[in-house]
Amino acid sequence: MTLTIRQFPCLADNYGYLVRDDASGATACIDTPDADAVLAELKAAGWSLDFIFNTHWHPDHAGGNAAIKAATGATIVGPAEVTRIAPLDRTVVDGDVVELGQARFDVLDVGGHTLGHIAYVDRTDATAFVGDALFALGCGRLFEGTASQMWTSLGKLAALPDETRVYCAHEYTASNARFALSVDKDPAVAERARAVFDARARGEPTVPTTIGLEKATNPFLRAPRLRAGSGLTDDQAFAEIRAAKDAFRG
Repeated sequence: MTLTIRQFPCLADNYGYLVRDDASGATACIDTPDADAVLAELKAAGWSLDFIFNTHWHPDHAGGNAAIKAATGATIVGPAEVTRIAPLDRTVVDGDVVELGQARFDVLDVGGHTLGHIAYVDRTDATAFVGDALFALGCGRLFEGTASQMWTSLGKLAALPDETRVYCAHEYTASNARFALSVDKDPAVAERARAVFDARARGEPTVPTTIGLEKATNPFLRAPRLRAGSGLTDDQAFAEIRAAKDAFRG
């Protein structure tokens, strides 16, 4: 079983995703940052839409639900928190499985950015849609959760196989790279940062990334190593790095 993924920019720095199970033709969009952009991409692909898979409730992730459902009749799936701004047809929690034709997505609780944030992981296709939980060289701000909660969530993602492709929701990688260079002198980080800056100069996306690449170069996943010898616990080390990023103006 394989997936075809169409990635497209929308809003100021979001990515939208259409995901199609090749065996059945069943199609989902991952979040609804911009209803018009999603519908235009569907039309360009010649696909119909069966599902909306929401990762969390923020308007740039669920704000297009109503318009897209009205246009397509798609079934809306997501965490309960999405009902803060839009109805759901199916509420899912950690451990649930969402089927897209013959493809199966495990639901992971990756709360921290918001309390109920989830990710969708197709282990067969080695693909993860992570919303704002994990970014290329970054992670989501702690708008609702605690550093300990977020560290646990990142650990779940880091435990996925290294080859897992990670589709995050924003093109933040250049700014994340500038921060990474300020806290991590590992040559691999500098090499990756150069590649990121070059890609963005060419107008190319830096998403998707992989779990292996993030484990090697993402300062948030590397926080315990970056604070080795400080006496901090792993989640305290992460909290320190997260606070440094919040204050970073580079």
